[in-house]
Amino acid sequence: MTVSAYVLIQTEMDKAAAVAGAISEIEGVVAVDVVTGPYDVIAKTSADTMDELGKMVVSQVQKVPGINRRSEEHTSELQSQF
Repeated sequence: MTVSAYVLIQTEMDKAAAVAGAISEIEGVVAVDVVTGPYDVIAKTSADTMDELGKMVVSQVQKVPGINRRSEEHTSELQSQF
């Protein structure tokens, strides 16, 4: 089963586009958007296991220049029994 997470990123001033471009090149990043609000960039990530997902964020995403803060929000599949 694949696990996913949204990575919410605050960037340095005027760095959102560069950060989004760099993150989009990382294996396991499914989509990246520059947004407005409390975060500047939101990336959807995916991996085979939670451990792989965590390693990707720690070893690759957080090393991208221009990131001030980040937060990961893991997704879950809810099964409906209607």
